[in-house]
Amino acid sequence: MNDFSGAKLALLCGDQLLTYKRDEKDSIPFPGCWDFAGGGREGNESPVECALRELDEEFSLQLTKDRIIWERRYRSYTRKPLDAYFFVGELTAEEIESIRFGDEGQYWQMMPIAEFLSLPDAVPYLQTRLRDYLEQIS
Repeated sequence: MNDFSGAKLALLCGDQLLTYKRDEKDSIPFPGCWDFAGGGREGNESPVECALRELDEEFSLQLTKDRIIWERRYRSYTRKPLDAYFFVGELTAEEIESIRFGDEGQYWQMMPIAEFLSLPDAVPYLQTRLRDYLEQIS
């Protein structure tokens, strides 16, 4: 497996997107910004394994890799010169109801995709990557 720093996962349900508000800590990138599930690679895990593990840790959701509908490798924003992965998947209403938010972040919410893309306090590189996905499927 090629070296990479981590993975982020945008999860959609219709025109809604699973987001969370990052903690207000100066020690983390983008404090207080809106973010997606994901984080840094642990051990020798694959990019998909990284994204799905983080999803489980952050939202108590266990999805399988076949639920990923799009992926792209990017240069890592926070750990250059490594790369990072961006995935898009889909959630059901039942899965949203089963979310149990972990201890990272302030709170979570399902947010309209258009709203996330226009927020001044969303992680900017995630807005760009989500736009890349939306442009490719349109």
